[in-house]
Amino acid sequence: MNRKAQSLLLLITGAAVLRASLFSDLCLRYVKEGLRPYLVITGFVLVLVGLLGVLRDVLPFAARQRAETGQQSDGAPSDGHDHARGPLTSWLLLPPALALLFFAPAALGSYTAARTSPKVVEHYERFERLPAGAAPLSLTEFIARAQQDDRKSLQGRTVLLSGFVTPRKDGTWGLTRLQVACCAADSQSLSVTMHGVQAPPADTWVEVSGTWHPVGELGTRTAALALDVTSLKRVSPPSTPYLDRAPVPGPG
Repeated sequence: MNRKAQSLLLLITGAAVLRASLFSDLCLRYVKEGLRPYLVITGFVLVLVGLLGVLRDVLPFAARQRAETGQQSDGAPSDGHDHARGPLTSWLLLPPALALLFFAPAALGSYTAARTSPKVVEHYERFERLPAGAAPLSLTEFIARAQQDDRKSLQGRTVLLSGFVTPRKDGTWGLTRLQVACCAADSQSLSVTMHGVQAPPADTWVEVSGTWHPVGELGTRTAALALDVTSLKRVSPPSTPYLDRAPVPGPG
C-alpha cells in the first residue's frame, strides 16, 4: 500500500466513524452512549491525518524531491526497506470502513439474545407507587417488581412494556432488551415471556400491555417473568437500543 492509498484509507475510515457517531445515531448500535464523544474525536483525527497525507502528496514534484534529498543527505543509514509503503494487510481495514460508511450493520437482536446470559437485576431499595391506568415500565423494573416487591404492586395491574421479539425453541416467545456495559460484545439480555398472543416475526420491536402471568408468588424469586398480553402493536426501533427504558404512552 503506497502513501496515497494510506491517506485515502484514513479518510474513508474517518468519514465512516463520523457518519456513525456525529451525523447519525448508528454508533449506538455498537457502543454505549458515553463512548460517542470519543468516536467523534477519533473520526476527526483520522480525517485530519488523511487530509495532511493528501496535501503532502499534491506538493509540486520538485519540492517533494528536495525534501527527500534533504532526508537522504543527513547521513542516516538505510536498512534496505521502503518506508514509503505500508503493509498489504492494511487493506483489511477497507471492507469494514466501507460497510460502516454505506451499509451499516443492524443492532444486535434475537440471535444474540438467545445466546447471551441473562442480566441479573440488582436489588431495588424501594419502589415508587405505580401510576393509574396502564403503567409504563422498563423490563428491568418489571422483573424487579415481580421478584423483589413484597407489596405485590403488580397484582392485578396492567403494565406497558416494549422490546423486540425473541422466539424460543419451546414455541414461546420473549419480549427482550439487550444491555451493554461498554459495547455490543459484552451484551446481556433481559427477557419477559409473553402469553396469549402469537409472536410477530423475530426482531420486531413491539409495545405490549397486559398483566403479570400468575405463576409463582409475587415478590419472591418464584414469580414468573411473564405477561398475559391484552394488546400488542408494532413500533419503530429506538435510536438507543441498549437502554432499557419504559415506553412513552401515546395520546388517549
